[in-house]
Amino acid sequence: MAIKLGLLLVFFSVMVAIGFYCRRHAADVNGFVLGGRSVGPWLTAFAYGTSYFSAVVFVGYAGQFGWKYGIAATWAGIGNAILGSLLAWAVLGRRTRIMTQHLDSATMPQFFGKRFGSPALKLAASVIIFLFLIPYTASLYNGLSRLFGMAFHIDYTLCVIVMAVLTGVYVIAGGYMATAINDFIQGIIMLFGICAVIAAVLHSQGGFMAALEGLARVEDPAVSQAPGVFASFFGPDPLNLLGVVVLTSLGTWGLPQMVQKFYAIKSENAVHKGMIISTVFALVVAGGCYFLGGFGRLYGDQVDVAAQGYDAIIPTMLSGLPDLLIAIVVILVLSASMSTLSSLVLASSSTLTLDFLKEKVCPNMSDRQQVTVMRLLVVVFIAISVVLAIIQYRSNVTFIAQLMGVSWGALAGAFLAPFLFGLYWKKTTKAACAVSFFFSTVVMLANIGLNHLFPAILRSPINAGAFCMLAGLILVPLVSLFTRKPDAALVDEAFSCYDQRVLVRQRDALGDSE
Repeated sequence: MAIKLGLLLVFFSVMVAIGFYCRRHAADVNGFVLGGRSVGPWLTAFAYGTSYFSAVVFVGYAGQFGWKYGIAATWAGIGNAILGSLLAWAVLGRRTRIMTQHLDSATMPQFFGKRFGSPALKLAASVIIFLFLIPYTASLYNGLSRLFGMAFHIDYTLCVIVMAVLTGVYVIAGGYMATAINDFIQGIIMLFGICAVIAAVLHSQGGFMAALEGLARVEDPAVSQAPGVFASFFGPDPLNLLGVVVLTSLGTWGLPQMVQKFYAIKSENAVHKGMIISTVFALVVAGGCYFLGGFGRLYGDQVDVAAQGYDAIIPTMLSGLPDLLIAIVVILVLSASMSTLSSLVLASSSTLTLDFLKEKVCPNMSDRQQVTVMRLLVVVFIAISVVLAIIQYRSNVTFIAQLMGVSWGALAGAFLAPFLFGLYWKKTTKAACAVSFFFSTVVMLANIGLNHLFPAILRSPINAGAFCMLAGLILVPLVSLFTRKPDAALVDEAFSCYDQRVLVRQRDALGDSE
């Protein structure tokens, strides 16, 4: 117990110290929200990765999908690395950084407002972010609480409050730069931690081959009649597994707290380096999480999924590990959750301040006042998420993956296509963006209250979210072709940023001499 407490105290002290160290970078809006757009590749890549993977993935998704699909759940982690990291950086990284700086937008709603010349789109995006980031934030605490309960036998409420307060302290003090530096440290912990945990769990089962053979012997007639299905390459349900891969991978392209990482990156070279670093990070962490969860069926005699839920699987797998490894696991998941929480509350507070309060309520707010308001809103958002998390826990409202799926699906479904086409296609219209916003929001809200009316494959929030994203990629260009064309001058001004000439070193470009 002393080891676990000691490591936690060191971890918390470092986080808070970094927050106060970064105060000088958070004196104005640009510094507080974007770190002055001067963040290097390692910090940006790790900030992207740690915001991507939290207790939701390690405990909720890994437990649920590992149980459902066996070792095939690893495909979700591979998809996260290829689609959610490598391709996201390649397609969005440079263009996002260039156009958002050109349009002077620090948030996704600001981007929509200025790119399409529409205050209504800006306001609508702000409302959607506010509605769906809060339950997303609340979903972070559940998985963490189960691990803390296993390791320290402390009350869930206390665990949630401590985590929320400490995260709030370093975000309020140091803004984005403190978040990025802490994310880097937390990412290092996650990389080493997940490798150590996988090695320990497989060792407890007699090694990888023995664990795989044991998994092949597991049978569940309710899932599949095929022998060895949980140890197979594609698992018992490849189609639903594909929905998981799409939502958890492609979904990052439309999440405001993820895309915002590209706003802050420093240079062209940083984009290229960040892409590689982020991809490797995702392969190890996400691939490792889902790979670990794939062996959950080996612990079927120790956990009652029907009574305890999928969220109990991973903690059960880890409960027999030595104290030192349990401490590493707790800090690993704490790191992942705090980094994601800090990104979410920073995105929420900056969006509400810049896109609503300054726009509609107090247009004359000074730069310093905006930063003060954002800091106050960080406190408000964290407090709301804590209350929701406690209510959710005590009423057993839903599992992590379901709550996360609804939030992720609504946000990514609403924003992915408009943002992507807005960066690349001049003919994208305001009406098309509005249709995408409306369609995904309505579908995901209906998925909560009218779930029984959906086709069987879309009753899962995961699949419904994936459907919304793919539908948006069709709706936006289709609606754009049949609605009022955007103002040519506005579009040309927005896209002029790509044509601006810059000077680079010859090692980066040969030039165009004839």
